[in-house]
Amino acid sequence: MNDGTVRDTVGAFLRGALRHNDLADEDDVFALGLISSMFAMELVEFVEREFGIAVESEDLEMENFQSIAAITRLVAAKSAVAGAARGMVS
Repeated sequence: MNDGTVRDTVGAFLRGALRHNDLADEDDVFALGLISSMFAMELVEFVEREFGIAVESEDLEMENFQSIAAITRLVAAKSAVAGAARGMVS
């Protein structure tokens, strides 16, 4: 999955769930007060389920989830690591 697709998927999820249609890719959802701690966990679950990655405890940093762009970068990094690991096993 390319970064554009990830960004679009994450953006659609956040804009719909937060009812904030004008949310830009770099908008900090925490600074804007749009995310509760309960929704933060829902967001982590969405990312894991939607993109087939495991979000580890060291990934649970606010900067990894503060914006659509940050989540896109996290997914790209986790996907690259997973892909490299699969390549080493093959």
